[in-house]
Amino acid sequence: MKNIAFVTDFDGTITDDDFFQYVKDAFLDDSALEPWERYLEDKLFHFDALKEMYGALKVKEDKLVALIKNVKVDEWVIPTLDLLYRAGIPIYIASAGCDYYINLLLGKEIKKYNIKLITNPSHYAQDGNLVMERPPVDCPYYDEKVGISKKKIVEHLHEAKKYVVFAGDGPPDIEPARISEAVFAKKMLLDKCIAEGIETLKFDSFNDIYSFFEKELNK
Repeated sequence: MKNIAFVTDFDGTITDDDFFQYVKDAFLDDSALEPWERYLEDKLFHFDALKEMYGALKVKEDKLVALIKNVKVDEWVIPTLDLLYRAGIPIYIASAGCDYYINLLLGKEIKKYNIKLITNPSHYAQDGNLVMERPPVDCPYYDEKVGISKKKIVEHLHEAKKYVVFAGDGPPDIEPARISEAVFAKKMLLDKCIAEGIETLKFDSFNDIYSFFEKELNK
């Protein structure tokens, strides 16, 4: 078996949609997505777009937590994490989002399966918004545009001679996809991979990722 490491995005990859879409649908109006539109037009950094959108929240924490608990996680995520953990394959959740909602959704599993969560720090503020913070600049994965560079995570794993399997769905995922050995891509990332001629694997759900690793482990 190859010396494999698994790196996965969170929003829209482990979950069905980006957390900011859940937030917008529950608490904000369509104008709240204006920072995201500016990001897609290269007029705003990804980190700053999310920070601005979450900063617009004015909601009690119990309501925010209730929303987070209702975010849909792919039903094959937990079986996949369990398979990898039992096989001794290191798991990385690499997110340009933030740790507040990721830990509320998967905190128990992150601990149980010894997952390394690499994302932006954050906290709930008493005025009702979710505050995103950039990691310290001396963080080995720091990136001004997204907070956390998934590309740097993959490069770090390559230095350790790892065969990297990457899964993602969004624009920031194209950089790690370019240099990973195997790529599961969907949504905007799949479009970008097709445009650049990057080979991808079938990715309708984490069932496809589970099947891939199951075959690798039986070689």
